[in-house]
Amino acid sequence: MDETAVRQLLDDVRAGTCSPDDAVRQLRRLPFADLGFARVDHHRALRQGSAEAVYAPGKTPAQCAAIVVELLAEPASLPVVLTRADPEQAEAALAAAPGGTRTIGGALSTVAWRPAPPRTGRVLVVTAGTADLPVADECTAVLTASGFAPERLVDCGVAGVHRLLASVDDLASADAVVVVAGMEGALASVVGGMTGAPVIAVPTSVGYGASFQGITALLAMLASCAAGITVVGIDNGFGAACAVARMLP
Repeated sequence: MDETAVRQLLDDVRAGTCSPDDAVRQLRRLPFADLGFARVDHHRALRQGSAEAVYAPGKTPAQCAAIVVELLAEPASLPVVLTRADPEQAEAALAAAPGGTRTIGGALSTVAWRPAPPRTGRVLVVTAGTADLPVADECTAVLTASGFAPERLVDCGVAGVHRLLASVDDLASADAVVVVAGMEGALASVVGGMTGAPVIAVPTSVGYGASFQGITALLAMLASCAAGITVVGIDNGFGAACAVARMLP
């Protein structure tokens, strides 16, 4: 339940179209709904401005579906997102809650229901290599569910930096840039030195042995000499999209 839904409920009580007892029944579920295996946080939209997302790994397909259905049952306009879902989890959730949009990134999917109204910020998602696309796909799907129309620049890694320089005007006109890079993660520093927009860096687990499954890229991004870069966790395309949503109106 978000702020708009709470205000509408109070207006309905005042107008007499909703009884106080009915309002109490709705508000009783507001802090969370206990499904036995999960406590679904219906209060998160009031606290943070965004609904709880469903992280699929570790959950059964039936559990994913039940949580999605519970989130969609709330009278709110905010999107509902299922992340990192395998085929069985995604199919179960879509069967229980038809109408979601499924974005496949590598072996996993992001599924979104009830997208937010369009937002005006221009968001650019830049990837260092094709192997980084699954993380970028997750980020793009969550940005789209949040109301943005993200644009992408793919395969712009520093080993061929001229590919990025060909799009310097796109970087200059963006309101926010998400940089998705593995290996040594140098692309975030390059982009951070080329644009005045907020830069959210996503280290990925792509790379050979010394990349340590993304730790090298993570540390390089945290140590970047390009001031003001925001860094999220390894492979966390979802978190990068949420950072953009908080930064832009």
